[in-house]
Amino acid sequence: MATSTATKNTITLRGSTAIVTEFFGYSINSILYQRGIYPPESFVRVNKYGLTMLVTDDDGLKAYLGDVLAQLNDWLLGHCVQKLVLVITSVATNEVLERWTFDIEADKAVDDGATVEARPDKEVKGEIQAIIRQITASVTFLPMLEEACTFDLLVYTDNDLAVPLAWEESDPKYIANSEEVRLRSFTTQIHKVDTMVSFKA
Repeated sequence: MATSTATKNTITLRGSTAIVTEFFGYSINSILYQRGIYPPESFVRVNKYGLTMLVTDDDGLKAYLGDVLAQLNDWLLGHCVQKLVLVITSVATNEVLERWTFDIEADKAVDDGATVEARPDKEVKGEIQAIIRQITASVTFLPMLEEACTFDLLVYTDNDLAVPLAWEESDPKYIANSEEVRLRSFTTQIHKVDTMVSFKA
């Protein structure tokens, strides 16, 4: 008689990092689309997380985001990242108008190769879905961006980290007299990501 042993659903540091990195890719694309940083016709529809998402079709932007996310993935594997920040600034004045902050907490006891008990995929996907829906709904409470804007990605890393030549030091680009709206968070069991947007009051 065959016996089956119930194996618990587990997750590795690499698996968790892949989920977080992918989430950042879709979140950045959603923000750039919703806030009109790039023309709407430069985005294409894809299905992800049970939602219809919009992602850039611009080759230059795809290459840039691909490079940033690949580097971020490596740093996450080394437990070196504290937060990712997307900053929207005015092209004309260089004034910071919005600051989207993704705070990252990691269980540093989990190293590469170790596994921990995972949360059900459905729960993680549901939490990510809720954040993406909030990003989509952000146009209802964020001030209209009436001028041409550009964006920067800031990655907060450990101080002793070797930074690639293509990256440069930046000031934190805070907004004076800002208002903040906290969005939802999600956790993979190894990483927890909290999301917040601040904007000019």
